[in-house]
Amino acid sequence: MNSHSSVQQKTAGTLRILHFVTGGFSGATQVAVDLCLAAKRTTNFEVLLVLRRKPSTDEKKIQALRAQGLQVIVVSNWLHALTIWELRKIIREFRPDAMFAHGFSDHIWGRRAAAAEGVPHIFHVEHNSRERYTPRRLRQALALEPFTQAHIGVSEGVKTSLIERGFPAEKCVAICNGIDLTRFPQSALPQRWEDREPVIYMASRFARQKDHDTLIKALSLLKQRGLTPTLYLAGAGKNSLRAKAERLVMQLGLDQQVHFLGNVSDLPQRLMQARFFVLATHWEGMPLALVEGMAAGCACVASDVIGAREVIESDVNGLRVPEANAEAMADALQKLLENPDLAQSLGHAARDYASYHYGREHMWEQYQKLLETNA
Repeated sequence: MNSHSSVQQKTAGTLRILHFVTGGFSGATQVAVDLCLAAKRTTNFEVLLVLRRKPSTDEKKIQALRAQGLQVIVVSNWLHALTIWELRKIIREFRPDAMFAHGFSDHIWGRRAAAAEGVPHIFHVEHNSRERYTPRRLRQALALEPFTQAHIGVSEGVKTSLIERGFPAEKCVAICNGIDLTRFPQSALPQRWEDREPVIYMASRFARQKDHDTLIKALSLLKQRGLTPTLYLAGAGKNSLRAKAERLVMQLGLDQQVHFLGNVSDLPQRLMQARFFVLATHWEGMPLALVEGMAAGCACVASDVIGAREVIESDVNGLRVPEANAEAMADALQKLLENPDLAQSLGHAARDYASYHYGREHMWEQYQKLLETNA
């Protein structure tokens, strides 16, 4: 256990919430962080964030969270039994009224520790529509059903996938993830569409879930059609998958067009200056990166998969294309590149939709209602 952060003593009349999630700073981590920050700003809530250490756990990010006043503790990752043992010690000290255990397979270890320590209200938060449940892992997850108040899918599609796996439908709910909309202020947007850079962004980690290859191949098809937009790929992830994408870029002669940025700290500012955002992916839960592209007012193109299709209504606030179809992706991008009025219209509609539906305050309100319902 990381002893750098100590757990505060309980204040009378408060509801204590513990969020347990991967320390890999994925989308699930960001959701847990946002929920912690929202609870911290709400009267009569105390919150603790527990991260399971990963190779990508960033100590600077942890320190930044603590600087915002969050209690953050990091537990071990190399042995599940040790993770559970450390988490049980934290639960005994913090004495939470409720725990939210996020993501596969962390929700199993989190719920197991919470059940062993008698946490009154235990919630499972599923962040993806296609997790790697083996028969054994699924049995372990379902065995914790008697101790679990609700299974939260971060989109309707994820909720459906939970039910299909055998989680009880009456306990499954959908609460869409939200983002910090204050990072995308109207004042920072260019006044005219023409003032935006005619470039494409995709902000996603390099992982087997994401489909950078299809976007790169689509760019090659566009080049054959005489269109050569610049593509920026933001995000880290697996070095081997990034190297594979870099080789494909070189093979297709796109090295002057495609730029690998790694993690960037000013992504909202970059997106608000760009015209186009793409999410090429094989599956999603609730695609926060796509929502951020929409909040920035970009004209967005997304693979037509669970999660993304709930966010993008084709030809209304973006374009959807069949999964892993480079030609369809190229066609959609060509449509936007050659029709700036359409791109501008879709960008404006995307921003309006994201601003109305996906603020993190709205997400936190629904989590509060769930707590009240199960109190």
